[in-house]
Amino acid sequence: MLTTLNTAYTDTRAADLAWALGREPLPALAALDLELAGAKVQLRLLGASHQVILEERGGDCSETVACIAGSRTPLPLGVARRVGDWEYEFAARVEPLAPGAFAGRAQELLALVSDHPHGLAGVFPGSPHAFTALLAQRQGGQVHWRTWHAYPQDGQLVATRTRVGVRPGALRLSPSGARTA
Repeated sequence: MLTTLNTAYTDTRAADLAWALGREPLPALAALDLELAGAKVQLRLLGASHQVILEERGGDCSETVACIAGSRTPLPLGVARRVGDWEYEFAARVEPLAPGAFAGRAQELLALVSDHPHGLAGVFPGSPHAFTALLAQRQGGQVHWRTWHAYPQDGQLVATRTRVGVRPGALRLSPSGARTA
């Protein structure tokens, strides 16, 4: 799904992005609710930022990458944490691109995400290459998502990837209430 976001472009530099795990839902400019084999996933666009909320039997998880007032947690290159019965892994990288390469990469990513049934992309007024895009999928017992935050004025593309899955050996409840591994 592709949408035009009717807001000012507020996250103006990749270096301003911060990462947070477990935040409450923030006001979203656009959202996409997905059901991925028993997992409820909500992809949320927050200005030039994102929030993903995952709910599945046994727990929930929220990831926020945004300019967060007062945050002292910059965007990490990688994070691995346990969240309840889940293993959470996050990775981020900043990709510098020349202007021509940036435009081509932006068009490629927007086409990929906007045509995907589990994708959400928001383009900002004033630049067709200023966007935030999210794409989620389920692979086995894991939920994965990727995001892209575009900063055309600096020629920077921030790409993140996240994987959340049940810890090996963690017991879960089946739909009937029985404990399973």
